[in-house]
Amino acid sequence: MLSTATTPQEYIEQLPEERKAAVKRLREVIITHLPEGFTEGMGYGMVGYAVPHSIYPAGYHCNPKLPLPFLSFASQKNSINLYHMGLYAKKELYDWFISEFPKHSKKKLDIGKSCMRFKKEEDIPFDLIAELVTKMSVQDWISCYEMNFKK
Repeated sequence: MLSTATTPQEYIEQLPEERKAAVKRLREVIITHLPEGFTEGMGYGMVGYAVPHSIYPAGYHCNPKLPLPFLSFASQKNSINLYHMGLYAKKELYDWFISEFPKHSKKKLDIGKSCMRFKKEEDIPFDLIAELVTKMSVQDWISCYEMNFKK
């Protein structure tokens, strides 16, 4: 479900009523805990958090006109998804998250390389996500990105 919203607020306003509370809460958790330097915006039809060009002028290797993406979320047809590039790029962070998840949820984790899918609001481990977003500073992410992705 690709959104045409141009702001995070517009994105949330366009959601079905049954999704708004969970997505608002997820956004608040991210904004409250995300390290300084990341900026919020829209990208790929999702609410995203990126390293701005003012900090990382090279931008994203796939499209240097875009800021360096880090984290995003979206309300999809069957789930609310959280995309965290650090989980994909840093095995230690991925392993930490996998080991911590059962302490925060009785559900089986539905995860891809960087995408976590939550079918219901009560499935979202907000406290764990709060901790996850604190784990990488802007500089940590730039270093990790350059080591893993930039050619």
